Amino acid sequence: EASLIARLKAGEMAAFDELVEEFQGIVYALSLRVLNDAEDARDATQETFLKVYRHFAHFRGEASLKTWICRIAINQARSTERWWRRRHKNDTASLDAPLGLNREDERPAEDFLASPDVTPEAETLLRERGRQLEAALRQLKKDFRIAVILRDIDGLSYEEIAYVTDVSVGTVKSRIARGREMLREIVQAGVRS
Repeated sequence: EASLIARLKAGEMAAFDELVEEFQGIVYALSLRVLNDAEDARDATQETFLKVYRHFAHFRGEASLKTWICRIAINQARSTERWWRRRHKNDTASLDAPLGLNREDERPAEDFLASPDVTPEAETLLRERGRQLEAALRQLKKDFRIAVILRDIDGLSYEEIAYVTDVSVGTVKSRIARGREMLREIVQAGVRS
């Protein structure tokens, strides 16, 4: 990471390409989980990397590069969400949005790839479990959802999450514990019904 940072500070474009290649997946996934909209997440991801490029001179190394970029991504996603809320996004529809008639067009590419180790039944159960968890995550309040995603999906430490979300470590631990408990309750309620 230190050599990449040095190359970035020197203004090397190939280094920025490497940075985008390395972190675009995590930034997109984080944006998607905050915004719940693929198109908005793509836009927020682009804006995040534009901000990283423009403001890299301000990177002081107080946190890892990944943590710094995640903080920018979270802030950008929240900004995008506020922008749409002010413009009543729920009242608009994209002409490019999938029809969603059978939800096949919304499935990730890996769902279409067969694995010789997984039976069709097991694959269906895994996919259904994944859908339940994603739906449950969407029901969490934003602060809890972000904390759980950063810890359990992206694997950030409590200190890194505190830096990304600009709250204390104690608050992070509380949000993660409460978020996990709410997720458990939502999933269990869905199983019972």
